[in-house]
Amino acid sequence: MREKFATQVDKDLLAEIRKIAKDEGRQLQSVIEDALRAHVEERSKAKPRRHVMDAYRSSVSRYGGLYEKLAK
Repeated sequence: MREKFATQVDKDLLAEIRKIAKDEGRQLQSVIEDALRAHVEERSKAKPRRHVMDAYRSSVSRYGGLYEKLAK
């Protein structure tokens, strides 16, 4: 299901996106959707998984003193 939205973007960037769409024989909305999807995917990869961070915090709480001694 698609939803319409409006936004503003730098005119030179929009011109580049329009050129990509034209060069690839695609609709502008398709190119923009692909770019948004790629951005969301990239951001989701950059964040540590919640259970990993929970384990890390638990470890630091439990063994923080030991970690400090080992670092010296």
